[in-house]
Amino acid sequence: MGTQIQVQLLLARDWNNKPDAKFPMLYMLDGLRATDDQSGWTKDAGAQDFYADKNVTVVLPVGGAASFYSDWKHPDNGKTYKWETFLTKELPPLLDHDWRTTNVRGLAGLSMGGTAAMALAARNPGFVRYVASYSGVLTLTTLGMPQAIAWAMRDAGGYSADAMYGPATDAEWEAHDPYALAERLKGLSLYVSSGSGLAGVYDLPAGIPGVSTNWTGMALEVLSRFSSQQFVAKLNKLSIPVQVNYRPSGTHSWPYWDFEMRQSWPQAASALGVEAAKPDCTAAGAILPVALGKSWLGDCLTAEYPLAGGAAQDFRGGRVLWSAGTGAHSIGGMIGGAYEGASGPAGALGFPTSDETPIQGGVQQAFQHGTIVFRDGKAEIHAS
Repeated sequence: MGTQIQVQLLLARDWNNKPDAKFPMLYMLDGLRATDDQSGWTKDAGAQDFYADKNVTVVLPVGGAASFYSDWKHPDNGKTYKWETFLTKELPPLLDHDWRTTNVRGLAGLSMGGTAAMALAARNPGFVRYVASYSGVLTLTTLGMPQAIAWAMRDAGGYSADAMYGPATDAEWEAHDPYALAERLKGLSLYVSSGSGLAGVYDLPAGIPGVSTNWTGMALEVLSRFSSQQFVAKLNKLSIPVQVNYRPSGTHSWPYWDFEMRQSWPQAASALGVEAAKPDCTAAGAILPVALGKSWLGDCLTAEYPLAGGAAQDFRGGRVLWSAGTGAHSIGGMIGGAYEGASGPAGALGFPTSDETPIQGGVQQAFQHGTIVFRDGKAEIHAS
């Protein structure tokens, strides 16, 4: 796409304590107004905490506003979108080589991402085993739908639907339409959900029964429900099983997609071949006082396990690492992510020698052979 693409990873629960193991991966796709700084699944929903105890690596592409995660016909709005190529051809080999993922994959997404998840799965046979759409628009070529999508894309930042698939009569619309491609989804584990558009538990009532102050969210969810029902009806006609959750209320908004992420997990876990719940564990020894003193670490995800030169234990909010020469120290957040990217205690930095400490404009943490500084939204490694 002519530029660097940021990808956030939520590593599988046992990624650290089983260094020779490989893990299934689950793509989580964003919505129409995806931003270039962070996935909505970590910014607006609780994906980071929810998947911490799940034994699957969650892949969160960042950016792609109004892209439908497609390869576009033409550049537009300063972007050359080739998302399908990136997600299905370029990214998987990198994840397999550097982050120990396997070819057991799932795709889930909200709104635009739900549309894309179904289309990508259908257009790339064998790429995934599981697909979920939360409030996706699953019929692109029904009467008026290309025009509605074109309006939404303009509203989301001035993007042109013609640059994406061409005019409404172009064959590319049907070639990316989940409804038209439904037969290609045979054999996959499918999940489809949407609200009704009526005000739900996460909406601010407008004073009229069933009406919320989120007018746009009401309209978009009605559109999603209508298209999802059409799509599911076709799946039923084709005798393709699908798990459906039509909620009696709820608008087109993040709290409901966070809910669906949790609701759909048991099905995703089954399709990807991982257990739905974490094993029992407790903290002990030198790690215990650190775990008790750092409430942000949360509950343990693994038992204590040995490392070359020390030991470690993983928690929902981070890790505690111990060696005879450094003692036990916690690590998490952006510094923890940078540390993982530098191969953790097996890398050039070695074990942490302090906890995270504040500095002007940020925080830092010291290690045996350097420091990691987090400031101005970036983590920098300074090796000694």
